[in-house]
Amino acid sequence: MAFTAQQQLRAAELRQLLNRAAHAYYVLDAPEFEDAVYDRLYRELLDLEQQHPELLSADSPTQRVGGPPAEGFSSVEHRIGMLSLDNAFNAEELQAWDGRLGRQLEDSPERQREYVCELKIDGNALALSYADGVLVRAATRGDGSRGEEITANVRTIQAVPLRLQLKQPPAWVEVRGEAFIPDDTFEAINAERQQRGEALFANPRNACAGTLRQLDPKVVAARRLDFFAYTVHLPADAMGPKSQWDALQWLETAGFRVNPHRERASGADGVVAFYDRWEEQRHQLPYATDGVVVKLDALERQQLAGFTQKAPRWAIALKYAAEEAPSRLLRLVAQVGRTGVVTPVAEFEAVPLAGTSVSRATLHNADRLEELDLHSSDTIVVRKAGEIIPEVLRVLPELRPEGAERLELPSHCPECGSLLVRESGEAATRCVNSSCPAILRGALRHWVSRQAMDVDGLGGKLIEQLVDRGLVRSIADLYRLDAALLASLERMGEQSASNLIEALTASRQRPWHRLLYALGIHHIGSVNAKTLAAAFPSWEALQSASEEALNELYGIGPEISQSMQQWCSTEANQSLMAELAALNLPLASDDNSAESAGAIGALTGQTLVLTGTLPNLSRVQAQAMIEAAGGKVTGSVSKKTNYVVAGIEAGSKLQKAEKLGVAIIDESALQDLINP
Repeated sequence: MAFTAQQQLRAAELRQLLNRAAHAYYVLDAPEFEDAVYDRLYRELLDLEQQHPELLSADSPTQRVGGPPAEGFSSVEHRIGMLSLDNAFNAEELQAWDGRLGRQLEDSPERQREYVCELKIDGNALALSYADGVLVRAATRGDGSRGEEITANVRTIQAVPLRLQLKQPPAWVEVRGEAFIPDDTFEAINAERQQRGEALFANPRNACAGTLRQLDPKVVAARRLDFFAYTVHLPADAMGPKSQWDALQWLETAGFRVNPHRERASGADGVVAFYDRWEEQRHQLPYATDGVVVKLDALERQQLAGFTQKAPRWAIALKYAAEEAPSRLLRLVAQVGRTGVVTPVAEFEAVPLAGTSVSRATLHNADRLEELDLHSSDTIVVRKAGEIIPEVLRVLPELRPEGAERLELPSHCPECGSLLVRESGEAATRCVNSSCPAILRGALRHWVSRQAMDVDGLGGKLIEQLVDRGLVRSIADLYRLDAALLASLERMGEQSASNLIEALTASRQRPWHRLLYALGIHHIGSVNAKTLAAAFPSWEALQSASEEALNELYGIGPEISQSMQQWCSTEANQSLMAELAALNLPLASDDNSAESAGAIGALTGQTLVLTGTLPNLSRVQAQAMIEAAGGKVTGSVSKKTNYVVAGIEAGSKLQKAEKLGVAIIDESALQDLINP
């Protein structure tokens, strides 16, 4: 059925309204209307487009969720080459560059050149092409002349406008900028990966690069990438900006997010002053920055300065000093996680980095191991990525001992001897033997953890004993233990054994969603477990759920639903669930449980953010209390946040709350809110 003129007009009106609202929310941090209103309008547009697919346009906000997975990426040529920047690593090198630029421009020795200083975001460069104001293509940098087309993925980034907010956009616009993952989001992604037993991303930049090259745009959308624009290219006949400073303002007017921490500076001394200030302040930012980008302000003078073969003469990156140290590799070990993922870990002579002694670092997977070309007794260069995570940067092959052997992941599991498997399209190498002691030990540690079944008194050492002695061969065996047997184990007395039996008995009362999370199913974190348990309030209902029914749930995509169905259909897992049911564990929701399903309480409808260390409550305990009172805990601060609960050493979240005027409370005030 053809659409009416009224429907066409309404669809255009909804697109404009929703795009403006998204820009206000994600770029300006100033929401125009409530979520419920946005959701209703979004639903109306989606229904119109589903009824009349011909109404669908490239700038529709419904296209941000991502289409079907791509089979691969095509190579595209950049309209204008994406050159890299030369680097300077100290004030002296910057002064030398400034002098060379002055001579190239034939400036008098006393002339102070005017620069624009911008923070160098540690992300991934993108080229965005717009035709008549509509985003038509997004591409990676690639080799500078050609990159990979990733338009479907970039459409999911809320800070990238699908349509420019210009009344009369030029025929074409090419915008350059940096895609990145904020620190809070990165921590949340790695926390989810840790819960699923997957290898952690080394740093936000690597996570961002891997995300942009995902074949499934829905995965990209879930990772919540952000974007700062910094360069615009316009047709020659367009009335564009005359300076870099004006270009940044033009980008803001067009609807892009531009980094607010920018400054005009006179001469190299002005640049160094900006650099020195941000070298101190950068740790307070909610994203990673690895230096300052310096650009000659006047675009006309940029043209005069020109380019070298690799980089513009009129711009340079003044990099922060990275704390690195050489060390000698002692050995390569392979660790087996609870999901069977085998992770190579480098152990090396201890070196001091960022205030701590470091002697080991994960190498993530076989691809990274091959990339490093690691040999026995190699000299390696180590740093702390983001001053937190130890990372092997590179190998110094010139210092390699004669006859050193190339190191690789073993072909067989170091724990059980089973042949290791690496599925096509996956980075992870896995042990698939469900009886592997390492997998069992990991599964048990996850089962008893605080967010799962919360079994106090069952630590790693005791789990090692139980597995090594053959006393526990499955999760169900935990609930068959008796106090007398436990009391006979090393470092266990009668009282400790009795306390553990009580803790195991108490864990039988945990709600259904906690047990579902505790099973350690691939891709099922605590948030997804709550979603699934709410939709399918029993094991029987979840086991019989179709893939379509799973995919309909918010936040549950094909990857999660397939993993869930595969787990449910496995005979060994079905046997485990039958055993747990026979042992009276909660395989269904209890409607009377406040924890089970978001009970109405003192914090119903309130959004809170936790930051810093609380005096008496762990982060997990505080979150559980808030959720039991009906509240919601998020990882980032916005104008929609009702309270920020701040403890000792609160960081950037506290500063953002102060800036936005969000109420800041301590642990005591939180307790008062929950128990008025």
